[in-house]
Amino acid sequence: MSKSRAEAAAGAPGIILRYLQEQNRPYSAQDVFGNLQKEHGLGKAAVVKALDHLAQQGKIKEKTYGKQKIYFADQDQFDTVSDADLHSLDAKIVALTAKVQSLQQSCRHMEAELKELTNALTTPEMQKEIQELKKECAHYIERLKNIKAATNHVTPEEREKVYRKRQKYCKEWRKRKRITTELCDAILEGYPKSKKQFFEEVGIETDEDHNVTLPDP
Repeated sequence: MSKSRAEAAAGAPGIILRYLQEQNRPYSAQDVFGNLQKEHGLGKAAVVKALDHLAQQGKIKEKTYGKQKIYFADQDQFDTVSDADLHSLDAKIVALTAKVQSLQQSCRHMEAELKELTNALTTPEMQKEIQELKKECAHYIERLKNIKAATNHVTPEEREKVYRKRQKYCKEWRKRKRITTELCDAILEGYPKSKKQFFEEVGIETDEDHNVTLPDP
């Protein structure tokens, strides 16, 4: 056993006795080991030995439940608490619990605010963003100025007139194409050659020959 582990084992009874008196609640040897091992470096064997030694001296109480032993501080060393004192303690617990809940809620609000501030732009980033937006705004102002200064504007009436003409001509185009297709199909029923040869002999050129597509109505 190293010197530090030996020193911890030697001081284990005093450490455990103070711990049980301060907590004043029952613990198993495993509980005591788990709660004190990290802070005081106590080994499991040293904890079990110290608990048994304290129980034999009568400094703590020991009870057995099945295969497990439970250890707790001797209650005779504590002053008797009256009902009034118990009610007072209960009231303090209620008040402290409410205070804890209030502080927890305040902490949640502050954490949410901190998260929002963390995700927000810094002052230099905001200044840079403002400069970029000003440049973009100036660009659009100049563009709008040029549009307003142009003399070749098309009025809504003129635009509507052009759209109506386009619709009229597309309708006529669609109508004539249908008539031509029906006539050609009727002729080809008694024509001895292919459709392509017929078109070449007659001199018919189709939309497809010129990669032209009839616009949607």
